[in-house]
Amino acid sequence: GADPEVKTISSGNTVARLSLATSENWKDRDGQRQERTEWHRVVLWGKQAELAGKYLSKGRQIYIEGRLQTRSWDDQQGQKRYTTEIVANTIQFLSNGDSSRAHSPNTAGGGSDDFGSHDFGPEPKFDTDEDIPF
Repeated sequence: GADPEVKTISSGNTVARLSLATSENWKDRDGQRQERTEWHRVVLWGKQAELAGKYLSKGRQIYIEGRLQTRSWDDQQGQKRYTTEIVANTIQFLSNGDSSRAHSPNTAGGGSDDFGSHDFGPEPKFDTDEDIPF
């Protein structure tokens, strides 16, 4: 992943976009360990976006709850493009298998600097020049 991208939009709201990796481990029929990593786009609004910009960085572990949202736009070549994102309504910063609620929609707070990290492989390349609102 990368550090969150945070900006203030014309309405004055703060929005953050980040990539989140989730991994699944299992043993196949031959007993060999397998792993699959999926990358997810996450959008945070308001105070959560501000706190993500302040406390989150690449490799830090977080817990997210939210809803899926798919949106579309026309790219510069006029082709229809789609993306599905998690619009977060709850975020927790995790540390060493422990979780402490950093903030929720009604709570604000800081995070610990003692976060675990994991190598999830290369992050997928997103079109960062896309001219779309969050």
